[in-house]
Amino acid sequence: VRTWSRLGQVRDGIARLEAEKGRVAQGVHAIMCPPLTAAPLQLPELVALRERGRTLRGQLRVLLAEESELEQKFYLGALQLPNRTHPAVRLGVMKVPPSPPVFDFKPKGHLELGEGLDIIRQRRLSHVSGHRSYYLCGAGALLQHALVTFTLRKLLSKGFLPMTVPDLLRGAVFEGCGVQPSAAPSPVYSIDPARFEDLCLAGTSEVGIAGYFMDHAVQLQDLPVRVVCSSTCYRAETDTGREPWGLYRVHQFTKV
Repeated sequence: VRTWSRLGQVRDGIARLEAEKGRVAQGVHAIMCPPLTAAPLQLPELVALRERGRTLRGQLRVLLAEESELEQKFYLGALQLPNRTHPAVRLGVMKVPPSPPVFDFKPKGHLELGEGLDIIRQRRLSHVSGHRSYYLCGAGALLQHALVTFTLRKLLSKGFLPMTVPDLLRGAVFEGCGVQPSAAPSPVYSIDPARFEDLCLAGTSEVGIAGYFMDHAVQLQDLPVRVVCSSTCYRAETDTGREPWGLYRVHQFTKV
């Protein structure tokens, strides 16, 4: 709050100096424009105005630098504030699911089933793509496409707008969604800044959709806005203390 208050004072000061600088410029213009008998550069009024103009420019440089510093300080501080639940949201009761079924044999997990059917490969990939990656083959690949198509058709029938979004987005878009690319460790993959400044790989298409609507208003009569998007999601999953098993917490996957 103190930073925001000081920022307002600095901006008011900048506005006053800019206004006075404009008046000084008008005064110089008024002296220089009409024909003069004496050399205009030697007039005391003009000398005083130009000296005042130099003083104003120096004061503005100081305030503009402070404004930039305060804006960054305020923005970084605001990023630390957590999102709050809307007061209209009602408290609910979590339903406990029924007990899982009991089998008379040892059930197999999805990875063991997939490897047995040769539709999932997650082993022996360190030389190809490293840790937490996988291949989907045959029916596995078709199953992924079928799930995407099924979900898209279901939502299109309910009036959702289909959209494709960029995978590469600027840091401000992530920050607007509550994700901080600069966090340590970061859940976001950042592109080499020497080639692409301030670009990161999106972990969900929701970030790209938010970027589509950011920085402009949506008319009330156009609400609600329903958008559906299928995208590849890239996530630098952080260490949880326990190694994930199967196709969980992987670095790349497709999601609607």
